[in-house]
Amino acid sequence: MNKRSLLILSLVGLIAFSSCKKSDDNTDIGTGNNPPPVGSTIDVRGVIKTNQTWKKDYKYRLRGYVYVTDGAILTIEPGTQIVSNKDSAGVLVIYRDAQINAIATATDPIVFTSNETNKAPGDFGGLVLAGQATGNGNHAVMEGGLDPAYSAFGGSNDAHSSGTLKYVRIEYAGKAVNPGDEVNGLSLYAVGSGTTIDYVQILRGLDDAFEFFGGTVNMKHLIAYNNADDDFDMDDGYRGKIQYAISIKDKGFTDNKGTSGDVSNNFEADNVNPANGFLLTRAPITFPVMSNFTLIGPNNASGTSTDYGWSMRWRRGIKFILANSISLGGQRGGMRLQEDSTIAYYVRGASAFYNNLLNAVSNNIDLEAAKALSGGTTYDLNSVTTLTTGTYKSTFLATVADAKLTDPFNNTAPNLKPATGSPALTGALFDYSTLSDAFFDKVSFRGALDATNDWTAGWAAWNR
Repeated sequence: MNKRSLLILSLVGLIAFSSCKKSDDNTDIGTGNNPPPVGSTIDVRGVIKTNQTWKKDYKYRLRGYVYVTDGAILTIEPGTQIVSNKDSAGVLVIYRDAQINAIATATDPIVFTSNETNKAPGDFGGLVLAGQATGNGNHAVMEGGLDPAYSAFGGSNDAHSSGTLKYVRIEYAGKAVNPGDEVNGLSLYAVGSGTTIDYVQILRGLDDAFEFFGGTVNMKHLIAYNNADDDFDMDDGYRGKIQYAISIKDKGFTDNKGTSGDVSNNFEADNVNPANGFLLTRAPITFPVMSNFTLIGPNNASGTSTDYGWSMRWRRGIKFILANSISLGGQRGGMRLQEDSTIAYYVRGASAFYNNLLNAVSNNIDLEAAKALSGGTTYDLNSVTTLTTGTYKSTFLATVADAKLTDPFNNTAPNLKPATGSPALTGALFDYSTLSDAFFDKVSFRGALDATNDWTAGWAAWNR
């Protein structure tokens, strides 16, 4: 072996050692005077405390939990792949004072995915952002088996920034540590409104797609595709705004609920869990304001899992506004309202299912029970239905076909564009409550897509 070969082997060994060692000194791998060969897979583990740039020329493999902290900024170039093998289910945590700068393009997205030949849900752990915005303390620490030194979250700065995610895809995520204690595709803990999240897809995850634990982050252009549990799970006082979002369910793929009685939904949203000892009115109250969603359930197709629930499950004291949206094929029902306070907010106008198109397999409206509210008024299914189709201007479609979307139940290649004659082509309204906010584009169509502009093209993935 000649001296040149020995030198190359020595450099490669030094790089491998520095990138694999467990320490608080993760080096800025892939840069410097002697970078690894283009196309190398670089292992990353431990704690990152200084600015790093992950480059498109390399594949970055997370080995277990990786924490970015101490004010560090992790920049990820367009086209970069961040991967994990199932033996470690890597989790990237952007912790409180740190930021992620993952800005890609529709033609060159950033992808978090499995490194296995035969990819499966749970191979990749997930992406966690922990910010400094307010929440209501429903969760004392972050879920998913994180290091206690990096498990606290939240603060008092609702305008805090955890960075930017743009044109990012997260595949085969989910890490269950214990029942009810999981890492999701994208977990957002008290993330503030200074954060930018736009064009993000979560697909084939083992648990929830997007889960919000308090905070005020606003988001646009989201896709949850074929995830096992809830696609949008909101609690702990989350109070952000969202526009343009897609939720599509695989008829046979649900989270294993065991004997818990829980189910998988397009939406599951709460204020607090009373099992934690909190009143449902604990402040700040979870109150998302949303427009232009398209929710596609299994629609009772042959082989549908018995663990499927509702298109929307609003419960445990939540307030919400969902407007200008389309919901089709909810298995147990369309919109379920649970608990006195949730129903009271709805019937008194604090919450609204506004100007939407809805058809479920059964029970477009599913009320937990008739409720006698303070003041002597009782609200039952008929009165809530009248409110929804009257004051709240929503339409119950006779069949899912009446929405006239192009091909919404083709799971391998869904096409959610409204076809000619669709009631979704026109009629959007932004005249209720804070829908007038400048965050919302005042479009004319209902649902996530119009007839011509497919914002999912180029960067989103299907048939997985």
